[in-house]
Amino acid sequence: MALTKENYKERLIDKKISRYLKIFGALSIEGPKWCGKTWTSLNHANSVKYINDDANDKLLAELDVSEVLKGETPHLIDEWQLVPSLWDAVRRECDKDTSNGKYILTGSATQKSNKIKHSGAGRICKIKMYTMSLYESGYSSGDVSLTDLFNNKVKNKIVNKLSLNDLANYILCGGFPRNIGINADDAQIVIKSYIADILAKDIHDIDEKRRDIRKMEMLMKSFARNECTLASNETLIHDIIENEYDSINKDTVGEYLDVLDRLFLVDNQPAFNPNIRSRDNIGKSSKRHYTDPAFACALLNLNYYKLIQDLNLFGLLFESLVERDLRVYSDYIGGELRHFRNNVTGLEVDAIIVNEDGDYGAIEIKLGDNGVKEAKENLMKYYKQADKKPKFMAIICGICDAIYKDEETGIFILPITALKP
Repeated sequence: MALTKENYKERLIDKKISRYLKIFGALSIEGPKWCGKTWTSLNHANSVKYINDDANDKLLAELDVSEVLKGETPHLIDEWQLVPSLWDAVRRECDKDTSNGKYILTGSATQKSNKIKHSGAGRICKIKMYTMSLYESGYSSGDVSLTDLFNNKVKNKIVNKLSLNDLANYILCGGFPRNIGINADDAQIVIKSYIADILAKDIHDIDEKRRDIRKMEMLMKSFARNECTLASNETLIHDIIENEYDSINKDTVGEYLDVLDRLFLVDNQPAFNPNIRSRDNIGKSSKRHYTDPAFACALLNLNYYKLIQDLNLFGLLFESLVERDLRVYSDYIGGELRHFRNNVTGLEVDAIIVNEDGDYGAIEIKLGDNGVKEAKENLMKYYKQADKKPKFMAIICGICDAIYKDEETGIFILPITALKP
């Protein structure tokens, strides 16, 4: 019987885990701390070992790794990366016994360790886990799916219109399971504590190398100020010099960004390069994103009142919220999330969803439905210059009271709280 926790809220990734356990000897579920990896893994596991810093199982693994591998399958080994030799031990067990679904490994950091001798290819499948989408949290009705959009099966419908306060709460609380149902101010305290722990411990422990906490915090704040932009590393350095009391060099920025990536704190949105005229002009820079926009809010010390005083920032963070959800939904359907920019004309499309067949949808994101007219014009400009036309075009809003298709352009308009994969 699975070790499912009481009050466990099912995640979209559960379906993938169930399927992949039938295909691979072991799964490695990776993602930021507190995103729910352990609880989700327990939903599929029949036994567990916790490799925490102060746990007996960690010492046991260091003394005799084979002891930690014992247990009814699927056997969960939580935070395996704290004893890197566990990876090769699991891989060897998968070689000895070729039956599938033996192990589930969870990890909150990507290791660069010479103790790992083999990638585990063919034996251990890596699965990325994200913070919860609005649909998983129960804040989206799911009246429209990405599949519906690709298949042109969206039905017009009147829906409840959110307030700015509702949207701010979704952004400030983030997609962390423990923040569901608590107020935004309390949720931000939790996330600030999370960041403090990262700075005090995780940035050093990831490869047993001491780093400058002040410089890492400066970089993280700069990244937050540039959330949802195409800011280069040079831009981050310039931003730090302008806003902080210290400076930071290019090499340090590169190394520290790599650490944030390995801790699954950032998840940048790559560029889309379609079959389009003047392809040399198509931007290749990724859009900067924290894994969850709540991180940016905590680093910038934001709350509802500060957000409504800077609606441009509010709009960027709402865009990040939508793109977080689109990343989760596109992964569920086997697709990927990208963005488009023409460096010459400046034409941009906020989000591009590419499905498994190579078809894609173009999406603009607006805080309110007062931005729909501008978004439609932008999407039509893109449509006219694209050689390969998008399968669908859509505008996702925060404040919007209807799901409908614009008859003139064929563009779908819907609130983010109506979307699911």
